[in-house]
Amino acid sequence: MTRLLLALGLLVTSLSSFGADMSNGADNFYSSDTVTAEPVTFNNQYGMQVAGTLFVPKHLAPGSKHAALVVGHPMGAVKEQSANLYATKMAEQGFVTLSLDLSFWGQSAGTPRNAVLPDLYVEDFSAAVDFLGTRPQVDRERIGAIGICGSGSFVISAAKI
Repeated sequence: MTRLLLALGLLVTSLSSFGADMSNGADNFYSSDTVTAEPVTFNNQYGMQVAGTLFVPKHLAPGSKHAALVVGHPMGAVKEQSANLYATKMAEQGFVTLSLDLSFWGQSAGTPRNAVLPDLYVEDFSAAVDFLGTRPQVDRERIGAIGICGSGSFVISAAKI
């Protein structure tokens, strides 16, 4: 048993030496030169403020309308951990995208923090679709959603409504 623990200790120590140089801080979040990112907020039907990031391709023609996507994060996460990546990549493909922090998570309102309230999360997605529909570059008839991990079930419920 002692040999196993020693071997695991050496493995962890050697693997950590291959890690990123954190001496100057970390910048491990993807960004794109072809997409603008803007922090936004909007309210759900319960008056709670929902925080998001709006991603717009830079090459859009003025006055043109485009398909849009709402992107939700996994349970236990926030938009910066994965939803922003998906939203940025889809914006690079020509979609206007909106990543959001579900209520009680990240920069969105709600206490207690990190509460799990699926019905409210469904409303957050509906409110996000409404918000996207007010953007001048978005075609209201072409708004979809991507739910990463746990958000996938909230997207399905929102689509039913």
